[in-house]
Amino acid sequence: MTAFLLIWSPRKWPWPELPDMAKRVAAGEAVADVWGCGVARGIMPGDRVFVHRVAQEPKGLFASGYVTRAPYEVPDAASKRGYRLCIDFVYDWLVDAREEVVIPRDALRTHPFSVQTWDAQSSGTSIKPMVEGALEKRWKELTGARIRPALAAGKNRK
Repeated sequence: MTAFLLIWSPRKWPWPELPDMAKRVAAGEAVADVWGCGVARGIMPGDRVFVHRVAQEPKGLFASGYVTRAPYEVPDAASKRGYRLCIDFVYDWLVDAREEVVIPRDALRTHPFSVQTWDAQSSGTSIKPMVEGALEKRWKELTGARIRPALAAGKNRK
C-alpha cells in the first residue's frame, strides 16, 4: 500500500461541512469524500491518504482514509487543462481541524517525518516509504486502532 498527502487550505476553501463530517466519522459512520489530487495519476484504490491543514493554525495532519476510486477527470473551467483530477476516498479518522489536529506541523519537522515535504502546494504528493511506516505507527498511537471503513459510502463534497 502507498500513502499520499492531501492538502486543505482554509484560505482557499472554508469547508463548512467539516464539523458535521467529523462527528459522523467519530460516530463510526463510513463517510466518503471527493478530493482534488493535483496531477497524481498513480493513486489506486486501497491506497492510504492523510489530510494536512496548511496556511492557518492549527497546521498539521487531521484526517486519514482509504482511496476507493483512482484519479478521474472532472471539468474545471478555472484549470489550464480544462479539468482537474479527483479521487474518492472514505475516512477512517477525521477531526475538526479548525479546532485541533492529530499531528501538529511542528511534530512533522522531526526525524523521520522531516524528510517528507509536508507543505506541498497541491494534493497528491506521495508519502516517502521511510516516513509512511513511522507515520502509520504514530497515527495509530494517537488515534487508536480503527476498523477499515466500508468502501461503499456515499460522496459528500466535490
